[in-house]
Amino acid sequence: MERALQQIFNFNRKPADEDKDDDLSDSEDSVYSGLEDSGSDSEEEEGSDDDEEEGSDDNDDKMKEKKEGEVSEEKKKHEYEHDSSDEEDIRNTVGNIPMEWYKDFPHIGYNLDGKKIYKPIRNKDELDDFLDKMENPEYWRTVHDKQTGSDVVLSDDQVELVNRLQRGQFGDVNFNECEPMVEFFSSDVMIHPVTNRPADKRSFIPSLTEKEKVSKLVHAIKMGWIKPRRVEDDGRGRYYNLWASEDSSILARHKMHLPAPKIPLPGHHESYNPPPEYLFTDEERALWEQQDPADRKLPFVPRKYSSLRQVPAFSQFIHERFERCLDLYLCPRQRKMRVNVNPEDLIPQLPKPKDLQPFPTTRSLVYRGHSGLVRSISVSPSGQWLASGSDDGSVRFWEVCSSRCMKTVQVGGAVKSVAWNPNPSVCLLAVALDSVVLILSPSLADKQVILSSERLLSAQQEGEEPAEGNGSVVWSEAEGEELNQGLRLKIQHPKAVHQVVWHAKGDYLASVMPDNTSHLQVYIHQLSRRRSQNPFSRNKGLVQCISFHPIRPYFFVATQRSIRIYNLVKQEMTKKLQTNSKWISSMAVHPGGDHVICGSYDCKLSWFDLDLSTKPYKMLRHHKKAVRGVAYHRLYPLFASASDDGSVIVCHGTVYNDLLQNPLIVPVKVLRGHVMTHDLGVLDVTFHPTQPWVFSSGADATICLFT
Repeated sequence: MERALQQIFNFNRKPADEDKDDDLSDSEDSVYSGLEDSGSDSEEEEGSDDDEEEGSDDNDDKMKEKKEGEVSEEKKKHEYEHDSSDEEDIRNTVGNIPMEWYKDFPHIGYNLDGKKIYKPIRNKDELDDFLDKMENPEYWRTVHDKQTGSDVVLSDDQVELVNRLQRGQFGDVNFNECEPMVEFFSSDVMIHPVTNRPADKRSFIPSLTEKEKVSKLVHAIKMGWIKPRRVEDDGRGRYYNLWASEDSSILARHKMHLPAPKIPLPGHHESYNPPPEYLFTDEERALWEQQDPADRKLPFVPRKYSSLRQVPAFSQFIHERFERCLDLYLCPRQRKMRVNVNPEDLIPQLPKPKDLQPFPTTRSLVYRGHSGLVRSISVSPSGQWLASGSDDGSVRFWEVCSSRCMKTVQVGGAVKSVAWNPNPSVCLLAVALDSVVLILSPSLADKQVILSSERLLSAQQEGEEPAEGNGSVVWSEAEGEELNQGLRLKIQHPKAVHQVVWHAKGDYLASVMPDNTSHLQVYIHQLSRRRSQNPFSRNKGLVQCISFHPIRPYFFVATQRSIRIYNLVKQEMTKKLQTNSKWISSMAVHPGGDHVICGSYDCKLSWFDLDLSTKPYKMLRHHKKAVRGVAYHRLYPLFASASDDGSVIVCHGTVYNDLLQNPLIVPVKVLRGHVMTHDLGVLDVTFHPTQPWVFSSGADATICLFT
């Protein structure tokens, strides 16, 4: 700190030649003018009578030197004008020493010309110092310079510099201490070496020290001082080749002859007294007996005997020898030429994740308030509000940026699915619980949007009865307290509803009721006319989830093992996708409409290219447990999958306009923020409509926002 303050003082002093007017008060002479007399007076007061004559002689010499110095200073006036070094501005040349050494002298050091710098007259006592402290507004920024004995008033820049140093910050305001680290040593193989220092000379010359040691050892062996150990050959270690006299030229004639592989040597399992860890426990024994003989790691059960005499004959000995003989003369052996391939060339060259930004990387907000499993979440088209449905029988509306719960609606049952109307001109939410689909108007928008929502719901139609004999679906309006909570319509279904989705225009919504015994599994409802219809007359399997095409009049229906695509205008099935999965759990359609992803309970994520094939273009097996939800981003080339292993995996999926170029799929981030509860992890995932953010809801009754 003291070193920094000295630099501040040096920085504060400007050379005398910078002032244009020849004011004597600013020159170097005037700063110390009159100090010679004060120095001599103090010397006369402090010294004895014997020193008075010496003091007067000194004053005469000083006056002569002063006159000569004025002439020489005018010559040297512009000598250091262009020199910017701080060291040239030091007036006291004593160096970095304690200034207490000069307390008994009239001077305080020496200037650049070697002349004494005399102490200024300081006749202030503590009372004057206190008055100066009260009256002088610059007192707080005045610092006493020990090297010159003068008071220096700090400028604003110097005060800011001192404050930064006291806070432990860098002196330079523009210095960035958080610069990105340059990874000199990384996993990437570089073309050029990091250091290209030439090898030392000693690496080419034989070591003289080792040469001396070897020569000494050789001399000792020659003289007989060191006798090398001799291996005693008593005949017990000799081995004889039984087939030495056999003619091996018969087999040598066959160019493609391959020797039979040897039987592996017995291990600890085969021992008659194996270590305890090699013996089977009851569970391992039961598992070994249940397995197929071809799948067993060991063809026998390890057993322990106290002595070798108690070991019985191996029951499978003849069978094992017979199998070995069959292997030797029946098993075909083929010589394969080994191809020298660089292992790195076999790995596809994927772009680095940092080149594919933006994508969510960190958990920013946690929405807490539910007391049960949060099974479904949905974001409003504006991206300002988030709706969530839970097993605690409530639907909550959250503000996305602040994680504040704006509204809670108790619906009286476990909520299976919530879906926000994608039309930005209305503000409606569909909620599926038990066998009812509720239409809520949360009133979280401006008046114009709320009015258009109410007009859509309260449109009077001529025939409000369900059409074409679908009397199993009943429409009813909410009454009383339900209206105050925002409930507007109830659509009663014959069975429990598991999912509800909206059409992109916002007037149609579809609901799913999985039931193998009935063909009434999917209903499509029109909100403005309050009509419902069942588009399928026959049962094609247990329906898991459905989705509307974002652009064209197509309807996606996912059963347990396949996805069927129907043309709603022609009323016919156009395509059937084979997922190669055991049980589909979720499905999402790309905003362009030509690609589909679906997750399954057997940990797979399948990407379908509808223009390419009916089989998956790529299968991703990144999750350890069942995949519960998948989602595409509306604007960014991102898709995400949520699993019971408590993680959300975000992948980059670029779809090209060129039909000859395949989509680029790169996993970029694994997000973890949920706690495993009852063997359940993340239950639903959805993206923000405009930002590269992802929301996930879990079995731990929380909702996480990753940004």
